[in-house]
Amino acid sequence: MNSLHKAITDRIDSLADTLLEVSHAIHARPELAFEEFHACELLSRTLKDHDLPTQTGVFTLDTAFEAGLNAESLGPTVALLAEYDALPGIGHACGHNLIATAALGATLGLQAVQEQLPGRVRLIGTPAEEKGGGKELMARAGAFEAVDAAMMIHPAGLNLATMPCICVAEVEVIYHGRSAHASVSPHRGINALDGLLLAYQSISNLRQHIRDGERIHGIITEGGQAPNIVPERAVGDFYVRAADETALANLKPRVQACFEAGAKGSGCKVEINWAKVDYLDLNTNWPLADVFQKHGECLGREFLDWEELGGAGSTDMGNVSHRVPAIHPLLAAAPRDVVIHNPEFAKWAGSAMGDAAALDGAKLLAMTAADFLTDGELRRASAEAFHIAKGLA
Repeated sequence: MNSLHKAITDRIDSLADTLLEVSHAIHARPELAFEEFHACELLSRTLKDHDLPTQTGVFTLDTAFEAGLNAESLGPTVALLAEYDALPGIGHACGHNLIATAALGATLGLQAVQEQLPGRVRLIGTPAEEKGGGKELMARAGAFEAVDAAMMIHPAGLNLATMPCICVAEVEVIYHGRSAHASVSPHRGINALDGLLLAYQSISNLRQHIRDGERIHGIITEGGQAPNIVPERAVGDFYVRAADETALANLKPRVQACFEAGAKGSGCKVEINWAKVDYLDLNTNWPLADVFQKHGECLGREFLDWEELGGAGSTDMGNVSHRVPAIHPLLAAAPRDVVIHNPEFAKWAGSAMGDAAALDGAKLLAMTAADFLTDGELRRASAEAFHIAKGLA
C-alpha cells in the first residue's frame, strides 16, 4: 500500500461510524425503484456535510444525484456509481445499502487526496436498478459522457472480480376477456386467466428449445377477483434473459408468439408491453478488475474464479459497461450459502459482515480509482481492452 492508498484508507476508517450510520438508515427504510427519496436525501446531505456540493434530480430522474471532486480538471474522469433501491416485500435483500455506502465512502476517501489526483471523480447516484433500468435512462440523458471508467461493487456470498451477467428484457402482458357468472352463464364469458395460463404453458414448452443460459420466468400478478366470476382481466410479469443483445433480440419474438397464442386460444385480447429498457450483459474491463482484486487480496479477501459462480444475473451496469470501461466486482457480505434476493440476505446486509463489505468496498473502489487516475499505463490498458471487447480495435 503506497502513501496515496494509505491516506485514502485512513480517511475511510476515520469516517466508518458515519458511513455505517448511512448504510443502516438506508437498510432500515427500503424504497422501491424511482421512489428512493429518503436514500437520495440522506446520501446528498452526508456529502454536503463533508463540503461536497451535490445536485439531485439529475439526468431526468428525481432520485438521482451527483457530486464530484476536481470538477475543473481536464484530466481523465472516473465515475463511482451508487445504487440504493430495494426489492418489493423483502427489502434490501440485494444489499444496495452497501453499494451506496461503498460509493459514498470511496468518494470521501478520495477527497483526502484530491489535490494529488490528476483528474475528476464523479459520484453518481443511480436509482432503479431492480426495475426500470435507471442507468440506461440516465445514460440516454448524457450521464456517462466524457467518463473514462465507471466502477461499483455488489455484495454477495463470495468475492469475485466480476459479476457474471446476461441480458434481460422485461415484459408485462395484460389479457382482456369478458366477465360472467361462472356457473349461471359461463358461455357468456371470455376467461382472461385462461389466456394467460395458455401463454404460461407455451413458455414452459418453449424452454425445452432455447439455448443453455437463456431464461424465461414470470409471475401472475392478477388472475381474477372471485371463483364465481369469469376473470375479465389477467396480468403477468415476465423476464426474458439471453447471453448477449443479439441472442436476446432473437428470443423475444418467440416469447411474444407464446403470448399471442394464449390470446388466440382463449378468445381474449392481449396487450404486450415490453419495457423501454433492456439490461445488457456485463462487459468487464479486466485490467481494472485485476487491480481491484489485487487490492482486495491485500485487505485479506480471498477471491474465487468468476466462473465458479455458475449462474448469472442481470444489471443495468451492463448498459454502462458497453459505453465506457467498467467493473462490477462482488464482495462477500454474507456466508456463501446465503443467496441474494432472499430475506436471509437482507439480514446480512445490515450485519457486521455487511458493514465490513461496505467499508472494504469503499477502500477498494477508491484505491482502484486513484490508480486509474494516476497511472497512465493502466488507463491505456483499460482503453485498449474496452476497444478490443467492443470490436473497435
